[in-house]
Amino acid sequence: MEWKIKYHPLAEEELSKLDGSVRKIVLKGIIKVSANPKSQSEGGYGKPLGNKSNNNLSGLLKIKYRDIGIRVVYKLVEDEETHEMYILVISARADNEVYNLAGKRK
Repeated sequence: MEWKIKYHPLAEEELSKLDGSVRKIVLKGIIKVSANPKSQSEGGYGKPLGNKSNNNLSGLLKIKYRDIGIRVVYKLVEDEETHEMYILVISARADNEVYNLAGKRK
């Protein structure tokens, strides 16, 4: 099953603001995860989120880029016709900013 990648408009902006080499790494990771974006407990690549910084992020998943300090938060939109990996936030992990933004955009 192929998952279509869609971006929240602000996440698209965040991606475009990244340095070229960092953007390449992030896009490569998103494409890799899109092959199986479900949670690790379901055999996928996604890391499930729960409560982070007083934000209930249940149902959201993340991709962690340890070497560059970036987090990508996404949700899966799934029904009979649609299989989308919807990217909500692409941001630095600093001070849990990425999780605060995800809570607002959820």
